[in-house]
Amino acid sequence: MAKRERVVRMSVEQPLWRALTAYRVLTMAYAVLLFVFTRDKFERPWVAVAFLAVMCLWTLATLPKVAGATSCTKRFLVADLTIALTGILLTPLADAHAQSVDGPTLPSIWTAGSVLAYAIKGGWRWAGFASSLVAVANIVERGHPSRDTLHNVLLVWVASIAIGYVVEVARASERTLARALEIEAATRERERLARDIHDSVLQVLAMVQRRGTALGGEAAELGRMAGEQEVALRTLVAGGLTRTSHVSEDESLGAVVREVDEPDETDDGPSDLRTLLAPHAGARVTFSEPGAPVLLPPAAAKELAAAVSAALDNVHRHAGEGARAWILVEDWPDEVIVTVRDDGPGIPEGRLAQAEGEGRLGVAQSIQGRLRDLGGTAELVSVPGQGTEVELKVPKARASRGKAGR
Repeated sequence: MAKRERVVRMSVEQPLWRALTAYRVLTMAYAVLLFVFTRDKFERPWVAVAFLAVMCLWTLATLPKVAGATSCTKRFLVADLTIALTGILLTPLADAHAQSVDGPTLPSIWTAGSVLAYAIKGGWRWAGFASSLVAVANIVERGHPSRDTLHNVLLVWVASIAIGYVVEVARASERTLARALEIEAATRERERLARDIHDSVLQVLAMVQRRGTALGGEAAELGRMAGEQEVALRTLVAGGLTRTSHVSEDESLGAVVREVDEPDETDDGPSDLRTLLAPHAGARVTFSEPGAPVLLPPAAAKELAAAVSAALDNVHRHAGEGARAWILVEDWPDEVIVTVRDDGPGIPEGRLAQAEGEGRLGVAQSIQGRLRDLGGTAELVSVPGQGTEVELKVPKARASRGKAGR
């Protein structure tokens, strides 16, 4: 991942660093020629010659420093900007007449190269800092700045911040592209594994189920178990592919805005409830889900899935070996509803109250207690001889506030 990000960053920033290198050399030559043609106007030309000599030596000696983001260190940026600011402030000493005629400073437009280096290296915040220092130096040098001076200062400030912001957006876009490529590669690998599993493990399980059912006896029980594992494995593979696809479409598309406008955080995103409930599907458990992801905060999704597991555990314990169960997930705008129903003998009237009085609090704590903590409800309806139905409701607003409060 680090290697890929390094290559991607080079592809975005390298043209900018090359342009900055050329800009520094050309503006250095421009500042020297400007002095040569106007040297007669300087009261102390030796000051200008000394500064321009230092500026030229510095520019040529530090060309490798502006070859890339790695070589352009903070120490170099500070020294480079210091030279530019020194040249601006030395201008009145070399030519006092420059203040009254609003003439160019000693470094002239070479100063903008220092500000652009800040913008490319650190983004718009660094650019704003450097351009603000240049603005202050220009105002101090002029004494009584004219409208042209203020116009030039504002132009450099706005342009550098805009370039810095564009650089940040480009970096975020490239990181998003790298992430999308990784997700695509992971999806292809999952699809390959799914094909291999289908051609080997799933076919073997299906054959064991058919042969066991045909033989009867203990072999039939083995066949039934093989059938359950086949269904569970198919659901697991399909759920993994769905989750990968959802991440590539929803999370990657919003990454550019998040990375530019927000600091890096290690916060978990919402969880798809379907992926937590899908492993329960089997030969005797039917799982019905919406076509779109059912997103909840991770803690709320885990608690709701645990309540469903507790309800299914009660089915396995009390509804008999041949009982079937159905899980239905409904995603409404303001709440998520999960219904667990079975075709068992049902719960005799008063049995739950008796169990609670005896200290067996499975339904009260594992199901109702979890939903109560999430701000939801758990309703149990059971008719003797007609099975049991547990309806779990979780309000989305309460679940989100619960996550924020932790």
